[in-house]
Amino acid sequence: MGYDRAMSPSMTPRERIEAVLRGEKPDRVPIALWRHFPHDDLTAEGLARATVAFQREYRWDLVKVTPASGYPAEAWGAKLRPADNAEGTREYLSRPVQRPEDWHALEALTPAENPVLARELRALQLIREGVGPEVPVLQTVFSPLTIAKQLAGDLVFEHLRERPQDLKAGLRVVAQTTARFAEACLGHGADGIFFATQLASYEVLSPSEYEAFGVPFDFEVLEAVGGQARVGVLHLHGPRPMFELAPRYPVQIVNWHDRETSPSLAEGQERFSGAVLGGLNRSTTLPGGTPEEVRREVLDAVRQTRGRRLIVGAGCVVPVTAPPENLRAAREAVESSEPSARGMGSARGT
Repeated sequence: MGYDRAMSPSMTPRERIEAVLRGEKPDRVPIALWRHFPHDDLTAEGLARATVAFQREYRWDLVKVTPASGYPAEAWGAKLRPADNAEGTREYLSRPVQRPEDWHALEALTPAENPVLARELRALQLIREGVGPEVPVLQTVFSPLTIAKQLAGDLVFEHLRERPQDLKAGLRVVAQTTARFAEACLGHGADGIFFATQLASYEVLSPSEYEAFGVPFDFEVLEAVGGQARVGVLHLHGPRPMFELAPRYPVQIVNWHDRETSPSLAEGQERFSGAVLGGLNRSTTLPGGTPEEVRREVLDAVRQTRGRRLIVGAGCVVPVTAPPENLRAAREAVESSEPSARGMGSARGT
């Protein structure tokens, strides 16, 4: 039996998320955690079954579909296998781009006809059927430059600086395919996309490099679904994210590793007019902390934001090693967050 409460909620998850996006205060702060499902994610049915079971166990307010790591590269022929690590991601056995000239060999893919992309669309459709209409569902879609790194590994940085026109030729194909896939996701039950960029970080690229090789291709994907998507999340991965992108991008929610890098949740909310998604440390607290430490982080997130324009979540995927009692503690904490947050005024995080 999954997490249960004696009292029925006064709002559905969809109503709760929609209230947050309107800047209103819902009946309680919503929460959403997600994880990889290694080995299960080898098939559409396996990923769907695991995702739906996870949702039924904890009743998150938003379902973020998390396919196998590197699925876009796999669609272009990369070979991967489960890595059996804490994140539940895959390791690469081969990548299709080995030389700058290989970017010109990439062909635009039709999602319904490509076996890998069709697998992910099928999984998405099954997940939508499994969780029902009252839970928003987002598909993970990677930025074109992130996919380029999946295709070439660290060679992408050499190509970016020494063979920029070759890389841009590949990025145009990747962006076209990714935009098609994002649109297809909306037709298979997604309310929107969880747009993940792993290279919009000062630790990885300069602002001018991301402006040239990231931004225009990101917008090609985001604008393809902008008029149709009901929910859009921008995930800024890693340390020192280029947070200034968030107000520019056509999304309603921003997610980053707020417990591990700047800005804090409160600072991010000041800089972004939409909702922030975070508050839990996925590297330390969720896998290795106590339930009480998890609850404290949830309540601190509510305190930082006064419980408005907030979806409690982690900075990225929850490790597969995170104990169920910590996930339950996070879920239970939002039920009691309102009384704990009242009267705290404008107090910021610790």
